[in-house]
Amino acid sequence: MTEPIDYTAVFRSFPGPAALLSPQLVYVDANEEFLRTWGHSRAEIIGRPLCDDIGGLPDELAVRVLRNVEASLRRVATTGRRETMALQRYAVGDPRRTGTRDERYVSVVNVPVLGPDGRVVLLLHRVEEVTEFIRAREVALSLQEAMLPGLRPAGRHPVAVRYLPAEDALNVCGDWYDVVDRPGDAIAVSVGDVVGHGLPAAGIMGELRSALCAATRVLGGPAKALEVLGLHARSIDGAENTTAACTFVDWSARTITYSKAGHPPPALRRPDGAVEFLDSVTDPPLAASPEHVLRHQATVPFTEGAVLVLYTDGLIERRREDIDTGLARLAGSLARYDAADPEALADALLADLAPPGGLTDDTALVVVRL
Repeated sequence: MTEPIDYTAVFRSFPGPAALLSPQLVYVDANEEFLRTWGHSRAEIIGRPLCDDIGGLPDELAVRVLRNVEASLRRVATTGRRETMALQRYAVGDPRRTGTRDERYVSVVNVPVLGPDGRVVLLLHRVEEVTEFIRAREVALSLQEAMLPGLRPAGRHPVAVRYLPAEDALNVCGDWYDVVDRPGDAIAVSVGDVVGHGLPAAGIMGELRSALCAATRVLGGPAKALEVLGLHARSIDGAENTTAACTFVDWSARTITYSKAGHPPPALRRPDGAVEFLDSVTDPPLAASPEHVLRHQATVPFTEGAVLVLYTDGLIERRREDIDTGLARLAGSLARYDAADPEALADALLADLAPPGGLTDDTALVVVRL
């Protein structure tokens, strides 16, 4: 016969800091990690209202965090719905004595515990210190920003580029873009997405972007450039399954030649507003196959006034949604806005396509006026 589970022991042994409060926001219990993290003893905290914490805080920023937490818990108690708060920032240290204050970050989740009648009887309050994750994210963002090319014209043609990190993620990803001048009236435009997060992904992104930048300058087509990049990816730990799209735009011939390695298709908006996805050829992601694979390319014509858009999957993909839905959303947005100014169009696309809670994945975007 199975022994009954001691849920009090389970709660108190849980590795993350957690506390239980009544719907009136009085501490009922706290696990060992919560007590250790916030410097309380069980006797000090049990039976004490949450609002008592605010009176003992000398720092205005910390007071604001506690008030945000209190407001969130009251909403959960009223609605019976779980709430994940935005990251909360506070400071520790007395600048009058040490001359500095150390900024810290916490992630807070508040969960209702329902009784047999469906009413909220307890509030599970989980608070996790995430400062080191945030600092690593800031370093990775700085590294990405340093390795991505800045805004500049491509020959005589206007190009808009954007890179936006996810708003609710603790780690950045390995998205990149590149715009390279080619001989004559031509450019190469590329985007890519490394699997993984944080500093490792940012470092791999830098290696792959640089390699593809060099390849597009000297090779005759995007398929050859991605073949070279695929060979290089095999020598880099963590580069497997990177996706990329590469296009060669030639204004003299008025053509776009493109190749894709497991990446969402570039979009071509015609002057009449019709949108075509460049997806007649596609190949596996980089270094995804046991053996090296040849890459394929296709060429489409364009007319003056068209717009080419390359992007990473953060712009179109949503959880529990088919990718075709995201592509249709992008096509509708492209058709809806004036394409004369790439900068304005890039801003409009991001504003139009970002979900209400903000981007959940890093997003790179390139808009080229043809």
